[in-house]
Amino acid sequence: MTKGSDESAADGDNASSGNADRMNRRTALGAGAVALGAGAVGAGAVVAANGFGAEPEHLPVAAEVDNNLAQSSHLFKLTSSEKDEYDGGYLQGATEESFPVLLGQQGAVYFVRLEVGGMREPHWHPTAWELNFIVAGRAKWTILGTHPGGAYRNDVFEADQGDLVFAPQGYFHYFENARTDMPLEVLIVFNTSAKEPNDDIGIVGALNSLPRDVLATAFGIPVPAFDQVPHEMKPVVITRRR
Repeated sequence: MTKGSDESAADGDNASSGNADRMNRRTALGAGAVALGAGAVGAGAVVAANGFGAEPEHLPVAAEVDNNLAQSSHLFKLTSSEKDEYDGGYLQGATEESFPVLLGQQGAVYFVRLEVGGMREPHWHPTAWELNFIVAGRAKWTILGTHPGGAYRNDVFEADQGDLVFAPQGYFHYFENARTDMPLEVLIVFNTSAKEPNDDIGIVGALNSLPRDVLATAFGIPVPAFDQVPHEMKPVVITRRR
């Protein structure tokens, strides 16, 4: 073999070694990301009193999930369950807490009823998408997407009985009762075990988390324009048009 061939072979070995190193690092990083994701999803991060991260809460292993499925009831009386009532309507939920068979399944279901004038607070879910089935009535919807072309995609529409609406994870959205003669009833399926509305960020809290001068700058209007906006940072969840 010539010197050139030896050098080429060495270069090839070095390149292979480099690729292997990169692949090993990538594999290790990927495994680490999966492990971190598994620790964060379901249990959530636990913060110790000193401010540093503590060990995550216990996550159900496959054997525990299987054992739970073999023992727990597969039936849940959703519309007979306890109601979370608000001005404008109520919601009833099936979660790991109320419907134990859902343990480890990363899913939850809610039945929502909005009276005439009822409105779900505009919000978004950081960790879940949702499928909304209109059981009865008509809903007015707004779903705000991203703006890759320079302008937001703002999807505004009405959904009738029997229609299905998908709200992607992280997308800002809301719905309200579009009729004046009957309630709106919606069945919502989430791909998270988080209890609703613990997993949403509402417009009231989002707005009031910012200083008034920052809001005024963002909107391009004088600060006094926000004088009539209440300062309380709270989840509204469901309300009613005044």
